[in-house]
Parts: sequence; C-alpha cells; structure tokens
Amino acid sequence: MKKTIIGVMGPGANATDLDLENAYQLGKLIAQSGWVLLTGGRNEGVMDAASKGAKSANGLTVGILPSSDNTTTSEAVDIAIVTDLGNARNNINVLSSDVVIACGMGAGTASEIALAVKVNKKVILLNNDDNSKLFFQSLAKNQIFIAENPIAAIELVTQLLTT
Repeated sequence: MKKTIIGVMGPGANATDLDLENAYQLGKLIAQSGWVLLTGGRNEGVMDAASKGAKSANGLTVGILPSSDNTTTSEAVDIAIVTDLGNARNNINVLSSDVVIACGMGAGTASEIALAVKVNKKVILLNNDDNSKLFFQSLAKNQIFIAENPIAAIELVTQLLTT
C-alpha cells in the first residue's frame, strides 16, 4: 500500500526561529498522522527541525540530499537519498510529495513552490510573508493554500488528500 508523503520545504541557514518552531511541529504532526515526512535532508534549518519533530513522534523521515555524499544529513533522517544534483533535487522533492508545505521562505523554497505549481501539486504556505503569499496565489490560486499555524496546515493537508 502506498504511503502518503508530505514534503516540508523551507530555508536552511536563513530559517527564522518561528520557521524552526513551525517545522518541528509540522514534522511531529505529520508523523502523528501516519504520513511519511520528506525534506531536503540536510542538518540545518527547516529540513532538520521538521525531521527532528517527526522523529520525536516515531515517524518515518526521508531526506533528498543535494550533494554527492551524506555528510550533511540530519541525524533525524531515516532514509537519505544522495542525488549529487544540487538545487535540481528540488524537483525530486516536489514530485515525490503528495502535498507540499512551504514553511518559511527563501530562494530554494520559492523554486520548490514554483516547481509544484508547474506540475499541479497542492502547496500550503506557512509563513508570515504577505508578499510571497500574494505572489504565489496570483500564479495559481487553486493550488496555493494559506495556513496560519502547523495545526491549520495539517487540517488543510487532510482536506486536500481527500479531494
């Protein structure tokens, strides 16, 4: 039986404290929902926080790494997929996720949202950047959803998975 994979994308080194807190809670809630967490797999920022949150609830975590080795892998990643693709691995992140949650905002996160829009994936934005919310909703109003907190994001995921 296919497992539901929820991708959590967000900034690495430039993640805010709020991004990290939200990512940890998202990971935990994803695991508690019985879903698999997919991130960029590195040991920093949203990727690391979400993976740690999922592991705190005994969840399964997958990390899609940009490098040719696993030296930067989060200790909370169960399955590390080494790609040697750099930022091109963002497409793998998006295509492998049933729903994408963008937690915070940065250039890499924006590219993942854009890739998701191109392949008609549903994206939930969890950030406090009104400009990015307006921009992405203007590109794909029926694919971009806004969540004010991690609980609301998970409620949206549940709705999107059943439609």
